[in-house]
Amino acid sequence: MRAVRVLRLVVHARAREPVLVLGEVDGDRCVPVFLRRPQADVIAIGPRADSDPPLTQDVLLPVLAGLGHTLDGVEITELREGKFAADLVFDGGTRVAVLPSDALAVAVREGLSIGVADEILDEVGQRVTTIFPDGTDAPPEQQLRDFREFLDEISPDDFGTPGGAGH
Repeated sequence: MRAVRVLRLVVHARAREPVLVLGEVDGDRCVPVFLRRPQADVIAIGPRADSDPPLTQDVLLPVLAGLGHTLDGVEITELREGKFAADLVFDGGTRVAVLPSDALAVAVREGLSIGVADEILDEVGQRVTTIFPDGTDAPPEQQLRDFREFLDEISPDDFGTPGGAGH
C-alpha cells in the first residue's frame, strides 16, 4: 500500500465526469480516479472547518467516536473489471468496503490518510510528468491544461485495460 495525496480535481472533457488525481507521497506516479458527482462536490469543498455547515459525511467521525472507535484512513484496494474497490480502515484494523468516491470524500473532508495498493499503481499508474509536464508546482491554469490534454486521450473504459489509466 502506497500513501498518496490529492493532486487535482478536474472534469473529464468528453465524459463530463469528475476525476480526482492521486499522486504518490514518496514517488512519481499518479492515478486518476473517476468520481460520482456528489462526492466530487464534497472533495471540491475540501477539508472540514469548524465554520462550515455540516455535510452528510461529517457525521461519520462523531458517530464513531461516540461508539469508541476511530477511522484511521482509507485505501483503494483493487482494480477489477475497470472499477476500483475501497475500504475504510478503522482502529484495530477493522475494514469496511465502501465505494471509492465515498471513501475519498470522507478522507478529504477529515484530512485522513489515503492509500493505493501497489498493484494498482503498477498496473495503471502514470508518471506525474506525463500528466503534468510542467510539474505540479506550475501555475494551476497550466496544470489544468496539461491534465485536460491527458484526459482527452482516455475514457472510463480505459480502466479495465492493462496499462490503462485508472477508474
